[in-house]
Amino acid sequence: MSITTIDCNYVFPEIAASFLMKEGENSIFIETNTSKSIPYLLKELENQSLKKENVKYIIITHVHLDHAGGTSELLKHCPNATVLAHPKAAPHIISPERLVKSSQQVYGEEKFLELYGQIEPVPSDRVKTINDGDTLEFGNRKLTFLHTRGHANHHFVIFDSGTNSIFTGDSFGMGYKNLQLGSKPFLFPSTTPTDYNYEEAIKSIDRIIHTNAERAYLTHFGEWNFMKEGALQLKDMLSKIEEFRLKLSNSDIEDDDLQNHLSNYLKSILSEEIHSRGLGEKELEFLRFDIDINAMGLAFSIKRERKKKQSNPSSIQ
Repeated sequence: MSITTIDCNYVFPEIAASFLMKEGENSIFIETNTSKSIPYLLKELENQSLKKENVKYIIITHVHLDHAGGTSELLKHCPNATVLAHPKAAPHIISPERLVKSSQQVYGEEKFLELYGQIEPVPSDRVKTINDGDTLEFGNRKLTFLHTRGHANHHFVIFDSGTNSIFTGDSFGMGYKNLQLGSKPFLFPSTTPTDYNYEEAIKSIDRIIHTNAERAYLTHFGEWNFMKEGALQLKDMLSKIEEFRLKLSNSDIEDDDLQNHLSNYLKSILSEEIHSRGLGEKELEFLRFDIDINAMGLAFSIKRERKKKQSNPSSIQ
């Protein structure tokens, strides 16, 4: 039962992956990255002597564009494929205007085009929504879909009975390959805009562990074989981040100062983790973009929390 990790060469090598699942002559892609990655995905089909006509499904764990931005382009090459998406993700790939606009606000138009290129709509008749607990028979394996909030409200993970593994999108953290060169493996959580929620993130980690999967396939990046250790790392970091986030939420710090406080804190805890593994400033600098975008997500959650308190003063504890 074959699973192949495909490097999408998103900004740098080994940053974002797509996965090719093979059953006989039929195949499934999990994650599409961006339109710029599609040649790598199609090349892997060719390498394995698989036909584009026999790609049965294209699965996206959630609608963030480093996971789903290439869906429309890939679909053009796979005439018999159906896209499987979370019910809250499907509308955004069918009509991506709102998604594109919000992403441009985060990255700026120039950076957005550099990263993602053009985002085209996916035909609605080629999309099937997947509810929590739904299953899919594929050859001799069964795929089970579990909704996992925390990183995004439109996120699911996919458990594969054939390999006892789970495709986790961003719900089980980030594990770039260059961070695995130290004394012990390293995962860190993703708290990007705009749905990050601490309690839901913890629940999702627990749900992933309770599948008893032997390994995770991380979109960022590849196979991860340290399930319990990874869960403990993620929970510990999320707990520290939440303590600091709540402290700032109850302060009068705003705007750029809020973002800077969060970025500096994330940098400090990541620096501690990295240096404790014998890695150094090169690896920490490599995470600069992740630090800033994760801080942005935390700042967004604080602003949302403050707005809720202002509209409902009785909610203030």
